[in-house]
Amino acid sequence: MAPVMFRDVRKSFGQVEVLHGVTVDIEEGQFVVLVGPSGCGKSTLLRMLAGLEHITSGDILIGDRVVNKLPPKDRDIAMVFQNYALYPHITVAENMGFSLKLKGARRSEIEAKVRPAAEILGLTQLLGRYPRQLSGGQRQRVAMGRAIVRNPQVFLFDEPLSNLDAKLRVSMRTEIKNLHQRLKTTTVYVTHDQIEAMTMADKIVVMHDGIVEQVGVPLELYDRPNNLFVAGFIGSPAMNMVTGKLDPEDRACFVSGDGQRLRVDNPGEAQPGQELVCGIRPEAIRLGGDVGLKVKVVEPTGSETHVIADLDDTEVTCVFRERISAGPGEEIKVTVDPAALHLFDANDGRRLSP
Repeated sequence: MAPVMFRDVRKSFGQVEVLHGVTVDIEEGQFVVLVGPSGCGKSTLLRMLAGLEHITSGDILIGDRVVNKLPPKDRDIAMVFQNYALYPHITVAENMGFSLKLKGARRSEIEAKVRPAAEILGLTQLLGRYPRQLSGGQRQRVAMGRAIVRNPQVFLFDEPLSNLDAKLRVSMRTEIKNLHQRLKTTTVYVTHDQIEAMTMADKIVVMHDGIVEQVGVPLELYDRPNNLFVAGFIGSPAMNMVTGKLDPEDRACFVSGDGQRLRVDNPGEAQPGQELVCGIRPEAIRLGGDVGLKVKVVEPTGSETHVIADLDDTEVTCVFRERISAGPGEEIKVTVDPAALHLFDANDGRRLSP
């Protein structure tokens, strides 16, 4: 395993720059997730690390080597794609050992590496099967096994779970995390799914329009997003956004554009008269209080109840542990945790609360 470093990495397609000077450090053995919406540049950055895309400027280092001009086969990396890319005419065992065969490894050496990898991934009983005889999750494990047998310095995953159904994605998420904990290999994982990022990563890199918006551990990004984009992207259901200003006579009171008053424990750099956006996590809204919400939709999930309601003219989502009987059109009274509010500048989106 080895650290990975991006130093002011830029990528242009003709006159269009799609990556605008990305600088990120990935420590040896870390599991780092690049996350962001489609078109943000995360897959392009991964492909540049893999050697599948030309670097316009900047440096990429694996360990102490600048790999900008190294071909993929010399970078000591292994990549797992969204498409499993298995050879249909050869068995699971042959697929897993194919890269070693290309290198001229002896059959006994290939078997000695394929067997332990198959045991790790629960594929031992499937080694004689062909890809067409496997489920989607089993094929993905074979693709992972093909990467493991190479014993690379860095694993690269490009949205590997996006073709799986919801239940299988959850179990494969756990398998990949368990695999990393066993092998301790530096891993760079790309996804647009922030739940995957939150549950799997040691460190998350949030990208948007070719720039890095924030880098940090999952709960740091959730608790203290740097700006409105990160605040709205990280978290499910998404953070509620309410526009307004601080009360000129009481900086500890946020007043929405519709006149709703919310207590704020610490307004930080926010000033009275400044146009603000108040971010409210759905779980920071609790039943009982003096803030009125008009219910639009009630979504019982079993352990929680999700309520979509109007705070005057602003739609908000609430997550309650309690089961409620209110229906559409009815009003419920809630309180908003003053310690859990996030204040952002409405003009540039930067965080103002501490």
